[in-house]
Amino acid sequence: MAGGEIELKGLTKRFEEALAVDAIDVSIRAGEFFSLLGPSGCGKTTTLRMIAGFERPTSGQIVLDRVDVAQVPPHRRNVHTVFQSYALFPHKNVFDNIAFGLRRRKAPKDEVRRRVAEAIELVELSGLDQRRPNQLSGGQQQRVALARALVLRPAVLLLDEPLGALDAKIRKQLRVELKALQEEVGITFVFVTHDQEEALSMSDRIAVMNKGRIEQIGTPAEVYEDPGTVFVADFLGVSNLTDAEAVSSTGRECAVRIGEFTLRAGCGDTHARGAVKIVARPERVELLPFDAHAPDNTVPGMVERTVYVGSTVQVIVRLATGQPIQAAVTNAGSAGDYRQGTAVLVRVAADALRVLAVADHGGDGTASGEPGPAALPVGAARA
Repeated sequence: MAGGEIELKGLTKRFEEALAVDAIDVSIRAGEFFSLLGPSGCGKTTTLRMIAGFERPTSGQIVLDRVDVAQVPPHRRNVHTVFQSYALFPHKNVFDNIAFGLRRRKAPKDEVRRRVAEAIELVELSGLDQRRPNQLSGGQQQRVALARALVLRPAVLLLDEPLGALDAKIRKQLRVELKALQEEVGITFVFVTHDQEEALSMSDRIAVMNKGRIEQIGTPAEVYEDPGTVFVADFLGVSNLTDAEAVSSTGRECAVRIGEFTLRAGCGDTHARGAVKIVARPERVELLPFDAHAPDNTVPGMVERTVYVGSTVQVIVRLATGQPIQAAVTNAGSAGDYRQGTAVLVRVAADALRVLAVADHGGDGTASGEPGPAALPVGAARA
């Protein structure tokens, strides 16, 4: 399907004294699955509502297929929105719910039957067209809401946390189906979520938002593996975010000191000096026997506890420097090797250790000497 390119230029929204969206610039390619990801109150839903036309921007442009639609009413924009609440008509069956928009447009009856049948097949609801919403599961109701939007053939489909009301198993199933559906129909999806796993598993690109601003835009791998700010590193997954001091640099690598130990970091701001943050993902943290030959980039520590999560075991270690660090160990039946009090060596390879300048905190409000929330491992107590 042609069209669906979006340009947001200096898009700003104020609610009285509150600045909800702060002059953001975003380019979304036609046919792209693009996610707006961030915590509650970051401005992602307000941005979506402005694209839909439900909110008028205070300033800036919303360019849809080279036409500024910032002041165009919702019904005149070639976009459709799917909300977390499916808003199905309880007294209408599946067929009539899906057909509602076409009938309002006074489409011919034959065309309505054909297009609704195609939409029902597309979302895998064949044989359920005469059921009413209360006779459907939550996942099936979500498919009806998607079909009702897709049958109108919009250039852009906006999705405001559409999986939030479903249980975990159905959510995971629909994530796969939703991405496959988007690839099949080929239209632009703009997806709003606070769920990092949803955004990482479905998106072509992700915009991470914080306090009305865009912190970073990139592919899922880029924002997860190469976070550009402390906020992005802190928000996506468990980051093992730690204060350190950058003491020297070869250009390609930076020597960082935590306590009495000096480590090599090969990613991020390797030219930094002075107070920095360093980050390592749990899956890149290696645990070695304490009596093993200590390779480079190793710090001794002691196991504080383990958290069993099925396919992996989260091992929380207190380093000799006093900081906690979390390692994700593949569950191969060896969780007993990491009992509380076990001494270990913790190694993070240089190419897995990233340096982030403290000044580049992205407005998250984290003071330079205070680790953000993800600096604590899962289950750690907070003041």
